[in-house]
Formats: sequence, structure tokens, C-alpha cells
Amino acid sequence: MTTKDNLIENAKTVLNSNFDEDKGFTIPCEGLYPFQWNWDSGFIAIGFAHYDTDKAKREIEALLSAQWENGFIPHIIFHNDSDTYFPGPDFHLSKLHPLASKSHRTTGMTQPPVLGFVLKELYEIVEDKTDILNFIKANIDKVYHNHEHFYTHRDPNQEGLAFIYHNWESGTDNSPIWDDIWDTMNPPNYKFERRDTTHVDASQRPTNREYDYYLHLIEIAKEHHYDDAKIAELSPFLVQDPLFNAMLIKSNAALIALYEIIGDAADKISQLKQWQTKAIARFNEKLFNEKLGAYVHYDLRNEKQIEHISSSSFSPLFADIPDEARANTLVETMKTKFGSENRYLCASFDPDSDRFNPKKYWRGPVWINLNWLLYKGLKSYGFYDLSNRVKDDSITLIEKYGFYEYFDSRKEVTENAGYGGNNFSWSAALLIDFLKS
Repeated sequence: MTTKDNLIENAKTVLNSNFDEDKGFTIPCEGLYPFQWNWDSGFIAIGFAHYDTDKAKREIEALLSAQWENGFIPHIIFHNDSDTYFPGPDFHLSKLHPLASKSHRTTGMTQPPVLGFVLKELYEIVEDKTDILNFIKANIDKVYHNHEHFYTHRDPNQEGLAFIYHNWESGTDNSPIWDDIWDTMNPPNYKFERRDTTHVDASQRPTNREYDYYLHLIEIAKEHHYDDAKIAELSPFLVQDPLFNAMLIKSNAALIALYEIIGDAADKISQLKQWQTKAIARFNEKLFNEKLGAYVHYDLRNEKQIEHISSSSFSPLFADIPDEARANTLVETMKTKFGSENRYLCASFDPDSDRFNPKKYWRGPVWINLNWLLYKGLKSYGFYDLSNRVKDDSITLIEKYGFYEYFDSRKEVTENAGYGGNNFSWSAALLIDFLKS
């Protein structure tokens, strides 16, 4: 068996071990993340699609089974009971929202909306096109309804950009980007018992004080029954995130393509194209920073750009958002800031920044899911050398250290350079896709 075959078999073992046969979903990893996470499941389904279509479909069905009546898809679905994670369902209290899922306990926040492009990936990967198209037909309107929710309830200025009200909605949970917002807040010192630090070295995780900010934002949302309008009015954290909106734009394009294959959805295609035209134009106007040569986050509460570069800054390549000139600028920035020969691509935060920490969650380590997005985006623009470097670096890190949640970007660190959870599902799933592409 070749090294490639061995890696794929090991990745399948990770995914199969983390899959709950009874409930039909996959945990990100044992202990640290014992429930179903939104964007994790999308990436996981892509891995399953290469060898077990049934599991890929069940993964998405399990996620959509907890969709709220207003189209909202939560970031965690508590299908099962576990005492290894905080904050759990009793803290989030999703039932405070009148349209929350009646069948599942969930959180009241979401994550980057990947399901649209995930459905298209499944269509392209699975050999039985009739079967997978029937599955897509049965579920695509639910994903459309989710997009409708964002543009109706998360875009108060009707400009085509959805806001997030919590850093966990970004997917990049403790990014240094948020430090600027924490400086504007002074939440209480909450009493709580962390569970994550019983599984992972505390030096790799957010601090207790950071958790005060996280919990405070949830408390504000709970106080107003997770009402988006009240959150938009009152939350100190209100951000237009380039990664989140790039995923929404990419998923819009995927839904348009899939509806055109299915046929008989002219009204939805028309609406998606309207959202898309407005979103891409405003994204380029509002989120690009000429000085930094990259897309940045926009603080909607304080009406200003947050001027830091992260791996999220390059995600618009995946969604075909920049024109050719801007794509060239992005690539030059990536090479200059992130691409030195003594580093693996792509660190999750600017290595030149004094906020950079190569071991700490989203403050610097390499993440396989962001690398997968960047690989696809760079390849679509014809930057083949750089896209192959991102892919090869991802495979090398997993081959050397295992299926970790995130990895040190410094090549001189040669021992224990895999951090966070081990046997991590999306690292396994996307490795399969890398090796099959």
C-alpha cells in the first residue's frame, strides 16, 4: 500500500470512529467537541462523499434537522448529552427564540454558511449523479431559506453583507482580530468551569478572560431572546467578516448552479443573482484595504475597518470575489507576509504581528479547512504553484504529526507541532479530498 493509500485509510478510520451511527452525525473530535458543529459537518460531508455517500447525506440531514423555522442553522446541535463541553445547551437556551427548533437543543448563533457549496462539491464528487441530485433536490430549499434569513435579518443596511454578533460565528474563535473589540468592552468576571482545558493544554486555548467576553455576548442575545434586530441595535460585537461573507457568496453561486441543473426555480435563481450582485460589489467596496493589500473585517458597531490580516483575508479568492488585479495583490500579500520558506502556508494570522502566536488556536496556527479553501481559490485564479504549496504543506503537516485540529506554521518546530484536538474530523475529511484532487 502506498503512503497516499495509507493516509486515506487512516483518514477514513478517523471519520468512521467519530461518526455516530444512531444519530447520523460526526463529532469534530472526542472529548473536546462532543456534539455536531455546523461548518465542521459541511467539510466532513465532503470527505465522506469520496467513499460513503450515505454518511455524507446523513451528516447534512442531521444538521438540517435542527434548522429553525426562520431558516437559521445553529452552530452547535446538541443531539446527545455530554459533560465534556462548556457552554452546553442549558447555558445557550435556544428555546428563548420563538422560532427555534422544537425537536433539538441548539445554540443561538451560527457559523460560516458552507452548505451551499458543500452540496455542489457532493454533486461533483459522487458518481451516482441521479441519487445525489435527488438528495440535493430534497434539501436545497432549506439551504436557500438559510441564505434568505441572512439577507433578511443579518443585513440591517440592506447592503448585501451579513453581520455576525459573536466571534464564534466567524469560525475563527479567538482571532487577534477581536482584540480591538474586546478593548471596547468590560464584561463581568463570570463564574464558570472550563472543560476544554481538561482535554488540551491551556496555552493553546483562549484565556478565561476571553471567555468572559464570549459569555457576555451570549447573555446579551439571550436577554433579547436571540432577536436579530435587537442584537443589531445593542450588541457591542457587530462585524462584517470577510470569511463568513465569502462563504455565503460562494454558496450563493453554488445554489444558482444547482438550481439551474434541477430546473424549475427561476424565482429563486433570480433572487440569488440579485443578492450576489449586491454582495460582491459591496464586499469589494467596503472590505478591501488598499494599504494592507488584503480584505479585512469591518466593525459595523463602530463603523470602521479592523486593520489586521488573517487567513480569512484571502478567502475571497475561493468565492471569485476579487478581479484579476486584486487577486494578484492578494497573492503578493500572502507570499510576502505568510509565505517565507521557513513557514508552512498558511498561518491563520499575520506572522509579522506582535499578536501572532503560532500555538494558540486562531492566533497563528495553520488550519486544514482554511488551507483547503485557499487551495481551491488560488487554483481557480491560476496560481498553481502557490495552490500546490498550500496543498502540499497541508498533507505534509498531517503526514508528520497526525490528524490534529491545527498546526504550528514554523518549520523549525519539528516535535509535537500538532495542536488542539487529535483525530480531528475535518482534517481527515479534507485530507481525503486533497489526495483525491
